[in-house]
Amino acid sequence: MKLKIVVDGTPYEVEVEEADEPGRHDPSAAGLSVVQSSVLPAARVASNFDEAKVVRSPLAGVVARLQSSPGQQIQANELLMVLEAMKMEIKINAQAAATIKSIEVKPGDAVRPNQILVLFE
Repeated sequence: MKLKIVVDGTPYEVEVEEADEPGRHDPSAAGLSVVQSSVLPAARVASNFDEAKVVRSPLAGVVARLQSSPGQQIQANELLMVLEAMKMEIKINAQAAATIKSIEVKPGDAVRPNQILVLFE
């Protein structure tokens, strides 16, 4: 079956086969190898900080906005800040109730994975 698709404003004509035969959707039935994907555990970060008193960035991104400030008492799961990565907003929440000692980033800052964002007292 021929289809016409448009990607970023450019039209393409593609040909696809219908998968109406049993086993047709199973790549191993066609002699193809199946690749399994898995997520590797994040590397441990050597730190002089008590990890219960820090919030680290889960990924590379940009600080979109702060929702808290130093000295503020926060509760577990309270929103601390929002990061933006790949046009998505990632909410960074507190893991436990605490008092914010310092916020190590500001809006517009680029952050790396495992970078410290917030320190608690």
